[in-house]
Amino acid sequence: MAPVSNETFLPTAAWGEATLRPSFVRDEDERPKVAHDRFSDAVPVISLDGIDGARRAEIRDRVAAACEGWGIFQVVDHGVDADLIADMTRLSREFFALPAEDKLRYDMSGGKKGGFIVSSHLQGEAVQDWREIVTYFSYPVKARDYGRWPEKPAGWRAVVERYSERLMELSCKLLGVLSEAMGLETESLAKACVDMDQKVVVNFYPRCPQPELTLGVKRHTDPGTITLLLQDLVGGLQATRDGGKTWITVQPISGAFVVNLGDHGHFMSNGRFKNADHQAVVNGQSSRLSIATFQNPAPDARVWPLAVREGEEPILEEPITFSEMYRRKMERDLDLAKRKKQAKDQLMQQQLQLQQQQQAVAAAPMPTATKSLNEILA
Repeated sequence: MAPVSNETFLPTAAWGEATLRPSFVRDEDERPKVAHDRFSDAVPVISLDGIDGARRAEIRDRVAAACEGWGIFQVVDHGVDADLIADMTRLSREFFALPAEDKLRYDMSGGKKGGFIVSSHLQGEAVQDWREIVTYFSYPVKARDYGRWPEKPAGWRAVVERYSERLMELSCKLLGVLSEAMGLETESLAKACVDMDQKVVVNFYPRCPQPELTLGVKRHTDPGTITLLLQDLVGGLQATRDGGKTWITVQPISGAFVVNLGDHGHFMSNGRFKNADHQAVVNGQSSRLSIATFQNPAPDARVWPLAVREGEEPILEEPITFSEMYRRKMERDLDLAKRKKQAKDQLMQQQLQLQQQQQAVAAAPMPTATKSLNEILA
């Protein structure tokens, strides 16, 4: 279905277009530097087999090392049923293959809580991310609005419910290991989250006419405690641990979950564990699907380090609520994007003025000689 206007344009409708629409074009410093399929095995892969038994101490040490080094790792043998993962993946793909009008019935623009959107990482940012998403606010259960959960394809709602339950269980198990790695009681991080919030975000990255000019998701850290990402085998998740100087593309593993530590987890560890610095790139050959499950504290949960080691100072100036922490993060990110756009506009204006001055000089008539050559040489 052809897009009606720029407001309703869907990337899934763009195949066959030769060039990328301007609203998706990133500045040069934000464009991909590493290919989507140039895979790296630098991110640790950890088997959770035996996590409740003899291997718990080993797993705890490996998770802690991964969080100290990258803030990101992959888990296998995690106990989430392979058939459930297959159903969630299949039904997600079926949704994004629906006609535009079926998807736009659940348009979540304008502050609606859950549904479908063509997403920019920061709402209000000028440049869009090359993706379509469906968002489910799945926990607390009492806060679910099933009216924002798509009815098509048939059976997807029930599968999302089961998937979110299993991911909540796995997340709590990982938070227990992280708590122990910080020298705390197993339930410490989960209790600090109070009534834990969960958001399931299904990302679809269509084939892109000019993938070198855009991103599926711009560089960021997640605000919450941890994120569990299921991705297909196409590749596109990238991470950096040197401030963006170098990037790696995380090796996709069938059925594995990529675990990202978020800002809240970073603060609760007093900075010992890194918040994963990452982005997603796209390509021109294959569409890509990923499903991110964000585990966040309740809005009024207290944000303050749980474990401050001897000789350290707290990395926060004062305790704040998670909602205030999130508000400040979004405000900083939007302010940075705004200032960057202003600097770009100012540079373009200066270049235009210089070009106009050069054109004016080139168009000016040459001065007429008023003296003869003999007079000049006399």
